[in-house]
Amino acid sequence: MTQRIFGTDGLRGQVNIFPMLPELALRLGLAAGQYFRNGKKRHRVLIGKDTRVSGYVFETALTSGFCAAGMDVLLVGPMPTPAISYLTRSMRADLGVVISASHNPFMDNGIKFFDHKGFKLPDEVEDQISAMVMDPDTAWDYPEPEHVGKAKRIGDSTGRYIVALKHTFPSALTLDGVKIVLDCANGATYKVAPRVFEELGAEVIKVGVEPNGLNINDKCGSLYPEVVADCVRREGADIGLALDGDGDRLIVVDENGRILDGDQIMALCAMDMMERDELPGKQLVATVMSNMALEVFMQERGGSLLRTAVGDRHVVEAMRREGATLGGEQSGHLIFLNHSTTGDGILAALQLLRIMVERDKPLSDLAHLIEPFPQKLTNVHVERKIPFDSAPAVIDAVAGAESELGSRGRVLLRYSGTESVARIMVEGQDDALVERLSGQLAETLREHLR
Repeated sequence: MTQRIFGTDGLRGQVNIFPMLPELALRLGLAAGQYFRNGKKRHRVLIGKDTRVSGYVFETALTSGFCAAGMDVLLVGPMPTPAISYLTRSMRADLGVVISASHNPFMDNGIKFFDHKGFKLPDEVEDQISAMVMDPDTAWDYPEPEHVGKAKRIGDSTGRYIVALKHTFPSALTLDGVKIVLDCANGATYKVAPRVFEELGAEVIKVGVEPNGLNINDKCGSLYPEVVADCVRREGADIGLALDGDGDRLIVVDENGRILDGDQIMALCAMDMMERDELPGKQLVATVMSNMALEVFMQERGGSLLRTAVGDRHVVEAMRREGATLGGEQSGHLIFLNHSTTGDGILAALQLLRIMVERDKPLSDLAHLIEPFPQKLTNVHVERKIPFDSAPAVIDAVAGAESELGSRGRVLLRYSGTESVARIMVEGQDDALVERLSGQLAETLREHLR
């Protein structure tokens, strides 16, 4: 079987270690270019990146591969992942590419693709591209010399994206008088995000807007929301916004410095959309990792929570299939399908700010709709990744734990896609019970998956 190089969200890994090698990136450009090239018209691919120093390596390698395959390359430089999705659609490109490792440290990088509609590629397409990349005998269908691609930089991409974002905020409203602490994680949003909020009238206190290629996500951004929380309290701000390195996820802090995760943000947005009759079937889409309190919240309001596998790509696929308009992840990926085809931290922040301005209430009065159930996550090293249901002792242990937890608790087992690790998640309303059951399940897995 051909080795699969794509993970949950594209390729990702440490720079200059497989799969993040420049020669593989070049072959990836060749393979994707050949796959998406059809007919005799000129084909275009749009490439953006975050602020990692290694972005230059992979931007150049991919550009070489795409041009050799006969595709013209549009280079937009450092831009958020959702901006590439939007620009791919608006500029009628055949393909969009993001060079980013999202919330990972600078020594990692990654590559992910969007199709011409701005959606991430399905597994079957990624598998076909993987096969071409990894087969040393792939016969490249090189075009004639006169059809080799050209590359050029697009200078006004930032302005295009800012306008698109502002159009998602009601034209009758402003952010005058709103004080925002904004942490851009020294990443791809460092130029775009402050301008969006400032142009709408907000006072913006900027954090993490001085990238040097090495400091992306370095004790800042969505993984370190306490930085924003401290600044909010110190500055007396109305809200704190923490983005990640590529700008597709958001963690929020209220005016008291209390941190809100993706589940809590989704609860507020879902309630607002249900009141506006803008949430079809009162259905919210989230992953198996979202807290059970969110599920209870939706049920109590006559709605439902549809769960998917981990990864915002799976959330979007389910949303498209079900006709849903709101979905996301506990980690802060939030998808408003009426406005965007992928998670967008700036857009999500604008939706929250709209609710605050329209209702003229502080975030603390609006957002704390759910009290997350105690949740314990445990990683257990395993020697073999056999199906859990083929280990009777594991099945019995899970059944016993679920029986003790009752209807307002659950157990989730899954394997890491990149490590020899089984992940255990136990959730319930009793903290001590959750802690005890987590320990028991971990011991069972260590004993029977050696």
